[in-house]
Amino acid sequence: MPDNNLRVAIVVPCYNESSRLPVARFEQYMESTATEFVFVDDGSTDKTIEILKKMELAHPDQVVVVSYSRNMGKGEAVRRGINVAFARGVDYVGFWDADLATPLEAIGDFLAEFATRRDCLMVFGARVQLLGREIDRSVLRHYLGRVFATFASLVLRLPIYDTQCGAKLFRVTPVTVSLFATPFCSRWTFDVEIIARYIQRVGSVTTAASQIIEFPLYIWKDVAGSKVKPRHFLIALFDMCRICFVYRRSLSFSRSVGSRRETRS
Repeated sequence: MPDNNLRVAIVVPCYNESSRLPVARFEQYMESTATEFVFVDDGSTDKTIEILKKMELAHPDQVVVVSYSRNMGKGEAVRRGINVAFARGVDYVGFWDADLATPLEAIGDFLAEFATRRDCLMVFGARVQLLGREIDRSVLRHYLGRVFATFASLVLRLPIYDTQCGAKLFRVTPVTVSLFATPFCSRWTFDVEIIARYIQRVGSVTTAASQIIEFPLYIWKDVAGSKVKPRHFLIALFDMCRICFVYRRSLSFSRSVGSRRETRS
């Protein structure tokens, strides 16, 4: 079981979320847990910051609001928010989509995985349609996601099923802190870049595969009003090519390490 004395912080990037932010669900969750939240207002032009400030005022021990005047993109908003969480001395840090397509209760499932696997550094939500799961996702987004995940698996040499699910949790260690030290080269596919950086740090796909867990979510609901559109699929593929170029040396080295181990075995 998870250690209740450990501190957990969740970063929530927000861009024009005033009509979609489920404030009541966040507050209900905070009443039953000690989880901390870092809300990052990424240059919103609506009333998002006003809503966030009200939450911060009502829950000063659990809510921190960071606001930027211009839109930086989700990746940079998440990165800066996570560094704010690091400075607070938490034991686990993650990021969650503001619309709560993934319910906050999944945080407990992720923590249980960490408790079971002491060598695990990352737990990622995966939207897998299995019996007993409620995954409500459009057919188009599902198949575009499968194509993208296949491409990501080929680039990273990891059999990852769902790179873009907006629910991820990390154990805070010097290695994971280093993953967020500098801006990402990609705006849309920073999730993949986090894994590429990790492979670069440890120098082995095998090690990365042993320390990353994908958790099949029990519930995921496609919330209306998402800012991700089908055309962004092409932008994401371009971002993937950029990641390939920037991390080509470490990914190439990791492939050679993996192939040598397979040959020896």
